[in-house]
Amino acid sequence: MRLSALILTTLAAFAASPAAAQEELHFSPVPTESCLLGTETLQAMEACVGSAATACMESNEFGYTTVGMGYCLDQELAFWDARLNAVYRQVMLRDKAEDAELAEIGATVPSLSEALREMQRAWIPFRDAACDYERAQWGGGTGGGPATLSCLMYATARQALILEIRLTHGYQ
Repeated sequence: MRLSALILTTLAAFAASPAAAQEELHFSPVPTESCLLGTETLQAMEACVGSAATACMESNEFGYTTVGMGYCLDQELAFWDARLNAVYRQVMLRDKAEDAELAEIGATVPSLSEALREMQRAWIPFRDAACDYERAQWGGGTGGGPATLSCLMYATARQALILEIRLTHGYQ
């Protein structure tokens, strides 16, 4: 199943779930944000990924049902996706400025902003294919939806963190 079909299927499952379960589910990004405070390495930052989803599942009566896991994982995925989009824009602006400075002095070097764009465009289908493969491991079982969302969350978080480190520490 293609990733777009998976997302539609997952959303349909949420819509069809009991109203009581949906009313009980609450998500906050605070556990992940708190965990990230003071971390400096990619490895330490990656250890924080999923903290909010786990807290969401543990604090909700329906948190460890398929619908609950899907909801909590999808919410943290949305958190990381927004963070990735924001840092991508910042890195792109910085790279375009660097490209302009290099062009001004006549440097003939590859464009940072074009390389960033191409890297991100290549990363998206790679992430989606990797997470499609993760879903396939479930053989069509109900755990496939949460497993795919978890895969997407971790991959998106890692990409956001890599770009955040690149933004704050440069290209050293």
